[in-house]
Amino acid sequence: MTRFTPPVRLRHREVPPAAAPERPRERLAALGVCALTDAELLAVAIGTGARGVSALDVARGALVRHGGLARLLAALPAGRAPGLGPVRRAQLAAAVELARRAAREALVREAALTSPDAVRDYLRLALAARDHEAFVALFLDSQHRLIRADELFRGTLAQTSVYPREVVKAALACNAAAVIFAHNHPSGVAEPSRADELLTQALKQALSLVDVRTLDHFVVAAGQVVSFAERGLV
Repeated sequence: MTRFTPPVRLRHREVPPAAAPERPRERLAALGVCALTDAELLAVAIGTGARGVSALDVARGALVRHGGLARLLAALPAGRAPGLGPVRRAQLAAAVELARRAAREALVREAALTSPDAVRDYLRLALAARDHEAFVALFLDSQHRLIRADELFRGTLAQTSVYPREVVKAALACNAAAVIFAHNHPSGVAEPSRADELLTQALKQALSLVDVRTLDHFVVAAGQVVSFAERGLV
């Protein structure tokens, strides 16, 4: 009698496929810019890596060395960005400036009070990366459309001296009907100080004498934008 022996099936150990290389540009195309990390966006902006190092590795190293995106971008104008050569610094600086100009155009097209997100976007791009305090005024017409945005005063890491008389002169020079103020806190803490509140009231009082309304005052820090008007401080 012949005995049938079924075939023996050998079980091979499954070997996981090799991890696919990280491709920020492909991820951007598939998922959109909002899905990318800071490092991935930087990698797309700088384009290429170095010998034996991918663009993503270069971007990650730059973020670690500078302690984050805001500090990295603040170092670009002065050329203080270790790990990034002059070409990459120029590429990043150009990308930031394009975003800043696009945000400013949005303010010109729309009334500032009806587009608070546009105001915040512009101020974030204009001030968040600064390594010193800067005081900015957005001068508006009677329809609250932007006439011009001026950096009126520049200070140190911790403070800026603001002179109400000079602010009034600047408002009158461009025939402004209203103004929005903003300044940054390089410390990274966006909470308004008591001195900020007193300054805002002094500016509001001085401008009211020449029929210019103070609509808001923003504090910008580490990507955060705090509105005085929303807190009832104007």
